Amino acid sequence: MGVTAHGVTHPGPRASNEDAFLIDTSGGVFVVADGMGGHNAGEVASGLAVESIRTFVAEEDQPSAGGLEDAVRAANRNILDTAARRPECAGMGTTVAVALVTATGAILSSVGDSRIYRLRAGHLTQLTQDDSWIAKLQSEGVSMTQSEIDRHPMRHVLTDVVGTRADLAPHAEEHPFERGDMLLLCSAGLHGVLRSDLIAELLSGDGSLSAVTEALVSTAVANGATDNVTAVVLRRTA
Repeated sequence: MGVTAHGVTHPGPRASNEDAFLIDTSGGVFVVADGMGGHNAGEVASGLAVESIRTFVAEEDQPSAGGLEDAVRAANRNILDTAARRPECAGMGTTVAVALVTATGAILSSVGDSRIYRLRAGHLTQLTQDDSWIAKLQSEGVSMTQSEIDRHPMRHVLTDVVGTRADLAPHAEEHPFERGDMLLLCSAGLHGVLRSDLIAELLSGDGSLSAVTEALVSTAVANGATDNVTAVVLRRTA
């Protein structure tokens, strides 16, 4: 497939880590999930999402945007069904960011505020949009400075997550992913404390892919991350 990848997760200041990630280079599917819920149910939700998406994609004949949307819906059903059977997991949910690499590009989908970025020739582009209260305000034309966003009382409120409602409607679309490009899938623990210019600088580092990924996560932790921090970095080599 001509893709190399590395993933790192860190609990940050938290006692437990409710993030999960998947690197499946043979199947071309990569996932970051940031779970939420009491009694470690967030860990259950993120783990279910990762496994559900991996299993569903593996059973598809050809990768497609519709197939990836179906995979996220399958994860949603699995989490809802598990919560219904296990009272201690009631109300659990998870964000997801998924990249399905194809021969011509990468099909991407996200729910919540885990993100996917592409680095091309030193230029960083955010390819997914957050399902958050702040993003909703911005889509409605409300102009906010970064300082205003950082102080907004609703800055951490999500408008959609996987596993909390049956009528989840995920969206997936294909983006160019060419030789030399890099993709970063990350949880909010990373992009919440690292500005885009610093993310681009770290992704452009001269070290190995594992060193680059480690640097992203360790820098986020050192810069005051308040949540679990997870990053999966892909590089297209052919």
